[in-house]
Amino acid sequence: MHLRGMSGRLSSTLSNDFLRAFFRTDDDAPAFSPCWNLAPGHDARVVRRRNPEDGIRGLATLRWGLLPHFTKNPATALRPSVAPAEILTSSPIFCDAYQRRRCLVPAELFYEWQVVQGGVQPHAVARLDGAPLALGGIWEGWLSPLGEPIRSFALVTTAANADMRPLSDRMPLVVQAEDWPTWLGETRADPGSLLQPAPDGMLMPWPVSNRVDILLNNDVTLSAPVQRPRSLNDGA
Repeated sequence: MHLRGMSGRLSSTLSNDFLRAFFRTDDDAPAFSPCWNLAPGHDARVVRRRNPEDGIRGLATLRWGLLPHFTKNPATALRPSVAPAEILTSSPIFCDAYQRRRCLVPAELFYEWQVVQGGVQPHAVARLDGAPLALGGIWEGWLSPLGEPIRSFALVTTAANADMRPLSDRMPLVVQAEDWPTWLGETRADPGSLLQPAPDGMLMPWPVSNRVDILLNNDVTLSAPVQRPRSLNDGA
């Protein structure tokens, strides 16, 4: 399940040691290779509470594409990569994970595709201040009949802010550092208050090569800026 206007690509290359210090996790980080073109179906690192009964944060590797715990046949199940904020509490696919299993997905940037004359133009989007992104997610644990776990996640999306609106009508949820405890369930505060677009002026998009369209391309040059093409909204 993909929502129109939300492409679902990330760059995740920060070291485990950096992420452990930045997010203040308290366990051994899993081995992970840097990925400049991370897509649904890939494994990604997420920050979550290791145990719902305590407040200890852990850094884990989960599959991108939510597999609900009640799934009967994972081979044919839809695995949504995004979870729209507007239906988190009403959708049977998302509601339990939203209430009980929220996480943060670290990334240096994400990619979005803008409609332009003659096709689409990929853009990289990062924080203007250069800090890593902490994207809001929800996660699930599914057990096979043999007791083998599959742990997976989806990114929460909101309406676009002013930075993103020229590219798309949707954007991933960006969680500020002061709100991490609320999103991770470490406090009794309402996480619903965070389901808003990022403040205007926080993000910086720039056009990049269409090499990012091909998943086999996975290197640091994918986020290098290219000349901005004329948008369909720019007129003739």
